[in-house]
Amino acid sequence: MGKFSSDIRLVSQRIQQIQHSISTEEATKTALIMPFFQTLGYDVFNPAEFTPEYIADVGIKKGEKVDYAIMDQGQPTILIEAKSIREPLTKHDSQLFRYYGTTQAKFAILTNGDTYRFYTDLETPNVMDTVPFFEITLSTIKDNEIKELYKFKKQEFNVNTILSTAEELKYLSAIKEQLKTQSQLPSDEFIRLLIQDCYQGIKTQTVVDKFRPIVSKAFTQFMNENMNERIKHVISGDSESSTVSVPSSPELEAENTIDESVVDIPSQPSIETTQEEIEGYATVKVLLGSTVDKNRIFYRDNASYFNILIDDSNRKWVCRLHLNSLTNKYITFRDEPNVRHKINEVYEIEQYKERLSDIVNEIIAST
Repeated sequence: MGKFSSDIRLVSQRIQQIQHSISTEEATKTALIMPFFQTLGYDVFNPAEFTPEYIADVGIKKGEKVDYAIMDQGQPTILIEAKSIREPLTKHDSQLFRYYGTTQAKFAILTNGDTYRFYTDLETPNVMDTVPFFEITLSTIKDNEIKELYKFKKQEFNVNTILSTAEELKYLSAIKEQLKTQSQLPSDEFIRLLIQDCYQGIKTQTVVDKFRPIVSKAFTQFMNENMNERIKHVISGDSESSTVSVPSSPELEAENTIDESVVDIPSQPSIETTQEEIEGYATVKVLLGSTVDKNRIFYRDNASYFNILIDDSNRKWVCRLHLNSLTNKYITFRDEPNVRHKINEVYEIEQYKERLSDIVNEIIAST
């Protein structure tokens, strides 16, 4: 799946680069949607496999057309309704809903070229659900989403396999969204549930409002502490003189040697490695534990970023952490060095586990 992940990230990068120059539905189809399905392995120029303007008669209305249908042995398996990238996907679900019930397709996709919503009929057979079981935004796609998207690749596509996980995906997504909402702005009911054992007084609205910022803060601290516990053994296992330091080596000297007789070297500001950067380093080591020997993972702190390397070599950098700003923290990766992925807390690096592993495997394979 490594190549597929890389290909999807190239699609993601392309969207970021050209989306502002696209203004129509037709341009969205040509520049974004068709290349995406090509990446999934479909021959978008073969109407027997990827049929444009597929006719899906709706009741007494004849000649109703779906933008695309992915075909299998003459029957549609996936219906695709396309909109302009300038349109938010909030008002078109009913149109695809009508089409779904007139065909044998088990899946329907609503997209504007960046966001893709995947639907099926979990609630009522042959009636498309009103809520998608899976949704991605390609320009900000995450590793776990690429893993699920892989199931829709032509060579991997299996209706029963996808349906077996569709319900879990649907509710997993909904619960994660609820947790995100509750962590930022806890509801009255959620606050009352959490304080019922620690506050013995009457839970009036005034009391609930008093606890709201406390609950939000506790939620964030819990997530941080949970991750810290997981990486504590990594930090404690690194001695100051070995893994977390920068030992001298011929390779290191060759990379960093500058002829002082040729160029004036300005004085460099002192670099202070923060606890947050060490936690970021340890988090990456935990995530890569099954990919590479942890003793091959090093860091170097620079003035503008915190570099994580394999074999203590600048030529083998994996990712760079930018954690010194209070409000603008992000991570960049070797395969897309100019793309910033925003993070609010160090533990959010965990969502990039597969990507980090892919990068390390590519580094090892090339050396």
